[in-house]
Amino acid sequence: MVHQRRRFGNWGEEAAVRYLEKQGYEILDRNYRSSWGEIDIIARHWGVLAFVEVKTRHSLKFGRPAAAVTRDKQIRLRKTAWCYLRENPVIRYRSRFDIIEILDLYGKISLNHLKNCF
Repeated sequence: MVHQRRRFGNWGEEAAVRYLEKQGYEILDRNYRSSWGEIDIIARHWGVLAFVEVKTRHSLKFGRPAAAVTRDKQIRLRKTAWCYLRENPVIRYRSRFDIIEILDLYGKISLNHLKNCF
């Protein structure tokens, strides 16, 4: 079960990368890790650095995927982004935090890109 969830999550991240690239984003890093956590995708678009959390779901039973990005998760993402910026000082862009929701409901797939969420 865990293996299936991980595979589904990886599929969602791949779909998010393809979507972002089609929108003109340059993917700078994927699955960036620090002691605070992980950022799924770090991308640049029109002078903005986007730290992107991808949430993939088969059901709305527990609400929208973005609802899983709790206040604690947001804090960890901010601290992880700070670590990334410290390690990459040449990057001087405005930054924001996005969430990409991917839903696969009975084979009907939808993607929702929420920009500047927190």
